[in-house]
Amino acid sequence: MTIQITTTRDIATCRHLRRVVFIQEQGVPEADEIDDKDDTAIHLLATDGDTPVGSARLLLLGDTGKIGRVCVLKPHRGTGLGAALIRAAIAELRAQGMTTAKLGSQTHAIGFYERLGFTPTGPEYMDAGIPHRDMTLTL
Repeated sequence: MTIQITTTRDIATCRHLRRVVFIQEQGVPEADEIDDKDDTAIHLLATDGDTPVGSARLLLLGDTGKIGRVCVLKPHRGTGLGAALIRAAIAELRAQGMTTAKLGSQTHAIGFYERLGFTPTGPEYMDAGIPHRDMTLTL
């Protein structure tokens, strides 16, 4: 496995990965997955050789960077790719001058993000029919 994570303007590929993971696997309604923020976001794309296998989206909001739409295709889960995507996202947010990173974690993934330094904040809430909790990290 030769994984590379880079910023990309290939939004179509990122949307395809998100479609597979969120819409097909998790049953997220397409209307909840597709929004108008992709054009202004920073996109990270993980590839294994020439094959896209994961992505994440970064939104810059003042001095806070929001990490979202983090997805990894099933064959690459459990390989450390998700953690590598989050570390790349944190590095990109620091490079953009952000002082805080935030994300909305599916509740089953809170421990994953805690191991990467994030702290849960606020109450649990539903997003696209899936329980979530906000998490933050000071950069």
